[in-house]
Amino acid sequence: METINRLESEVRGYVRSFPKIFTKAKGCRMTAEDGSEYLDFFAGAGALNFGHNDEAMKAALLEYVQSDAVTHGLDMATDQKRRFLLTFEEVIMKPRGMDYKIQFPGPTGTNAVEAALKLARKVKQRDRVLFFTNAYHGMTLGSLAVTGNESKRAGAGIHMPGATPMPFCDYYGDGRDTAADLEMMLENSSSGLEKPAAVILETVQGEGGINVASNEWLQRIERICREHDMVLIVDDIQAGVGRTGPFFSFEPSGIKPDIITVSKSLSGYGLPLAITMIRPDMDIWKPGEHNGTFRGFNHAFATSCAMLETYWRDDKLEKETLRKGELIKSRLQAMVDAHPGFEAEVRGRGFFIGVDCARAELADEIAAECFANGLIAETAGADDNVMKVMPALIATDADLEEGLDIIEKALTTVLERHGLRDSAA
Repeated sequence: METINRLESEVRGYVRSFPKIFTKAKGCRMTAEDGSEYLDFFAGAGALNFGHNDEAMKAALLEYVQSDAVTHGLDMATDQKRRFLLTFEEVIMKPRGMDYKIQFPGPTGTNAVEAALKLARKVKQRDRVLFFTNAYHGMTLGSLAVTGNESKRAGAGIHMPGATPMPFCDYYGDGRDTAADLEMMLENSSSGLEKPAAVILETVQGEGGINVASNEWLQRIERICREHDMVLIVDDIQAGVGRTGPFFSFEPSGIKPDIITVSKSLSGYGLPLAITMIRPDMDIWKPGEHNGTFRGFNHAFATSCAMLETYWRDDKLEKETLRKGELIKSRLQAMVDAHPGFEAEVRGRGFFIGVDCARAELADEIAAECFANGLIAETAGADDNVMKVMPALIATDADLEEGLDIIEKALTTVLERHGLRDSAA
């Protein structure tokens, strides 16, 4: 680690939580330089929903590279881009009755969000965007403006105008109807809220602490957007591509976003790829009005096609993710119930589960103890108060039980350290 610590910027983050030099990765496991093996319940922060080095995707990538096909093409037409667009249309959009134009805004999620925000403002000719408490949409300035976390916003170094926060679903924890709050603010001419161009939301807030919006709340927000002429943007960058079960996290709600941002696991292989999905009548960009040097990474198109063909031609993966997700939640809830002194809430959908610790410092300690015992997992939430459980979707029942056993052992150790294990007595 000496070279990393000496030469890499102080901004480095995950290497501080996982201080190992990793050399190999396969499926749900990573191997460090010293030979130690780790079960991965982190999945590249959601960029590796299908595990490390999937065989079908690896074969597609190697074949593509060895054929001397186009690597870098800006937004020129390539056969691989055409194949990706046709495969995405056939496998994902048509079966769901979806009609969207696909924009390649740049290779990362925040690029997709920036494009969505710019386009929504262009379409409506208004500058204000509503976002929600605990939201996270990326680290560039436009995305930070619609992100709630204070420490991340502070990194911008400037005031970020043009965005207004509103309370997310169940933000107050007391059943208060926050959709009604939003509606009242929009309808009251003395609220001081200027008419927005758009609303941006996550159906499950990942970095915000695994906060789950109800289907009813999402439907209300969609209706409010329609009634008040606002663009509905769903950021499905971390919650999408099967993380909650279905390909898009909003599918169970039945809502139809105007713009959808997708990235992270879209390439399937951990390669950078992002798209902004646009309702056709809103695709009013002028040529080159939003661009980027790496906005069409053909290697990622190749692996994404393999991912779509392998995992999304049927609903087997979705059903297994939902089944195994209940296994994860039930095991975690049993751990919480077994320690009455441990005040915590288990929540989430599919393989997007969190344990919210009333004492925030416990989450980081549990994650650190997990790593010491061979499991990679991170924390989330405003105060890193949520232990995040995000295995690869290809994890077997045995993988999940192994990881959950490590979490249980870590939890017990940390609670004993704090004198909380036997608080019920």
